Amino acid sequence: MRLVFAGTPEFARLALDALLAHGHEVGLALTQPDRPSGRGMKLVPGPVKQAAEAAGIPVLQPRSLRLDGKYPEEARAARLALEQYAPDAMVVAAYGLILPQWVLDLPRHGCLNIHASLLPRWRGAAPIQRAIEAGDARSGVTIMQMDAGLDTGAMLLRKEIPITPQHNAARLHDELAALGAQAIVEVLDRLPAGIEPQAQPADGVTYAAKLDKAEAPLDFSRPAQELERRVRAFDPVPGATARLPGLAEPVKVWLAEALARPASRAPGEVEAVGPQGIDLATADGILRLLVLQKAGGKRQPVDIFVRGWQPQADSRG
Repeated sequence: MRLVFAGTPEFARLALDALLAHGHEVGLALTQPDRPSGRGMKLVPGPVKQAAEAAGIPVLQPRSLRLDGKYPEEARAARLALEQYAPDAMVVAAYGLILPQWVLDLPRHGCLNIHASLLPRWRGAAPIQRAIEAGDARSGVTIMQMDAGLDTGAMLLRKEIPITPQHNAARLHDELAALGAQAIVEVLDRLPAGIEPQAQPADGVTYAAKLDKAEAPLDFSRPAQELERRVRAFDPVPGATARLPGLAEPVKVWLAEALARPASRAPGEVEAVGPQGIDLATADGILRLLVLQKAGGKRQPVDIFVRGWQPQADSRG
């Protein structure tokens, strides 16, 4: 099939690689503008742009696709390129721009989105993290026929995987990226013969709000199990944080364990410290910190971290 691919990060790159490996013609790639990165803040292309250029695919990086928006010249140039190529379908994965109606209407088979959740649960920006944070037993990907709504289009295929206690956001992201690449290839193989779209059910709709740095501090007035899930959900971004006595800056918490035994101190206070972990009281149970990172430092297992830190007499977090 003649395809246009729209995506930016690593999650999308895996799908682009899979389409090329299975012989689909990708004649144009849309991706976000290069972003400054590193100490020198040099402009760095995203993974999709790098993969597309390596495959000899022309790349467009409009800042908007709205013809009446802030960058109409870039939108018009993108429209001309799309109309000239006349794709059978556009595959969209973590692109980062809203597609106006003219884009949705242009491909013969429409725009197909790889969404990292089991729709209608977790529509929106951060479905991977919110699924872990909420304690969902399963996640997956949905291949969706895009419409003008926010992840409201009809479903063409869903694939599921379990969420285990070993999943943080990074690991689940990688597994869903691979699953999404498989799923979009399967859908495109079946598309010429016809796939019956399934409308999303009205029940079970939830929204995955964009992650905010303000959510990083752990609230020890919450149960330990809830905090343990948040630690995993926020790894690698934005990273959960906790305040420890004797340290001026909060520490990042990259791995924690919820202990069922009751706390004997106020929420946020240190219950015990040892090479096995730093135990902090919560509203329900103990949160044992296992991997931490001081400001400006590196991730450390707790047995190494505690060698350079001991709680003060006032151990309130």
